[in-house]
Amino acid sequence: MPMGFEEPVILLAEDSEDDVFIFRRAFAEAGYQTALQVVRHGEEAIAYLKGEGKYSNRAEYPLPSLFLLDLKMPRKNGFDVLEWIRGEPSLRGILVVVLTTSERVEDINRAYKLGANSFLTKPINFSEFRDMLNSLHTYWTTFNRSPSSERPREKDGNGNGSQHHANGAA
Repeated sequence: MPMGFEEPVILLAEDSEDDVFIFRRAFAEAGYQTALQVVRHGEEAIAYLKGEGKYSNRAEYPLPSLFLLDLKMPRKNGFDVLEWIRGEPSLRGILVVVLTTSERVEDINRAYKLGANSFLTKPINFSEFRDMLNSLHTYWTTFNRSPSSERPREKDGNGNGSQHHANGAA
C-alpha cells in the first residue's frame, strides 16, 4: 500500500446470506484488510450512504470508496439505488460496481446508463469468485485511486521549490 493512502472501505449491498458469506471468505482468504460493510437491501444502502439512523456515526460507518451493488434486492432494487447515488452530488465520486447474476444486455446497458463504473456477473464457482474479487480489489482500490490534488512545486534556479504568484513575485 503506497504511503499516504488508507485502506479503502468497501460497501456491499447484498441480500443473499450465502453470497455475503462467500464475499467475506474470499476477502479473508486473499488476506485483505479492507473494511467490508454490508447492507441487505436498497433502503438500507441509501440510509448507509446518507448517514442516517444507525449509520450516522461516520467513524464506524465511513463512506465507501467502492460500492459493490447487487441489482436484485428488496425494498429498492440496485437500479433505484444507483440512480439515487448518481443524483447526489456529494456521492458522485463513489465507484459503483454492479455485481449480479444477471447477464441480460438490457440490465448491463441500464446500469451503465445510470452511472455504474463496471458491471460484473457473479461466478458460481468459489475459486472463480475469489479470483474475480481479487482482480476487482486490485483494480479499483490500487490502480484507480484519485490523483493527488496538491500541485507539484516548481524548482527555481537553485533547485528549491517555489510557488509563483499571479503578480510574478516569488
